[in-house]
Amino acid sequence: MNQWDIGKKIMCRAVKSLIAICLLLVFTLVSACTERQQKQNELSVFAAISLKDALTEIGEAFAAENQVKVYYNFAASTTLQRQLEKGASGDVFISASPCQVVALETNGLLEAESRQNLLTNRLVLVSDEAAEISVETPTNLVMPEISRIAIGHPDIVPAGAYAKEALTHFGLWEALHPKLIFGTDVRATLAYVTAGNVDIAIVYKTDTTLTENINVLYQLPPEAYTPIIYPAVVMKSSLRKQLAHRFVTYLQSVESGEIFEKHGFTLLASK
Repeated sequence: MNQWDIGKKIMCRAVKSLIAICLLLVFTLVSACTERQQKQNELSVFAAISLKDALTEIGEAFAAENQVKVYYNFAASTTLQRQLEKGASGDVFISASPCQVVALETNGLLEAESRQNLLTNRLVLVSDEAAEISVETPTNLVMPEISRIAIGHPDIVPAGAYAKEALTHFGLWEALHPKLIFGTDVRATLAYVTAGNVDIAIVYKTDTTLTENINVLYQLPPEAYTPIIYPAVVMKSSLRKQLAHRFVTYLQSVESGEIFEKHGFTLLASK
């Protein structure tokens, strides 16, 4: 084989290698663009667990109308707040209390002027349907036949913080403290009753729509605790702010309002 043939062969190999590298680069760029486009069509929503059933239904409707995917992270509001403060990737945050939203705003983590107050709720005392318990006034909770009372942990669960406020309002917090069992979120608090682990739980009125196996014994008066407000906000770090704003707006639509009301929530005018 002469030098011309050798050179020609080397040149062919070099061209083939260059073509392979170019194809690899094109494939990588196309894959990256496709992945970026897919992520633009995905929405991450961090929401209070008391909203789970209503938001799941609303999310399905929003996803179908907008050809997007909605992913939820449901937990106690303070738990979600801490996750977001530590850098968790979320586009929208919906809390069961303004406190967590104010904390995120103080840390500069929220999109300016994105807050919308969506809903309100009430606190009730519930027991298992088989329990022979009667509560006509909160002071009945000190009765010896009521030995265990579940509330959400006041430090992480807004429902628990509201419950503590109410018990303090009636001068019962210290007296009842030995009876209290603390739930990690409001759904876990309700589960203590349905599992027979406590006599009474203090939960949201909306939670009573989840099961027929409980009795609503008493509705705590609204003046006994801070008004329960559910604010929705867009996270400053969101890469899908337009979609996030569209979702928050959708939460205030007539269609979403009907779903929220079906699950026991009371709608608020936008603020």
